[in-house]
Amino acid sequence: MLILSRKTGEEIIVGEDIVIRVTEIGKGSVKLGIEAPSETIILRGELRDKIEAVNKEAGNAQNQEALKALRMKLDK
Repeated sequence: MLILSRKTGEEIIVGEDIVIRVTEIGKGSVKLGIEAPSETIILRGELRDKIEAVNKEAGNAQNQEALKALRMKLDK
């Protein structure tokens, strides 16, 4: 992990087409502006974690239903 110190208005360039700019520094938080191509997905970490958990839960429910159906076919 790269850790950088930046002041308000300063930027970090990622690759050739992503710019991260510090827009505001407050007590206990930092506001960032991100310029990136529209096809680039940008998510907060906690949102990504929630999506992964929901997907895992949905997959488990689908697997349980598939297993029940298979068990019923095998019992016949």
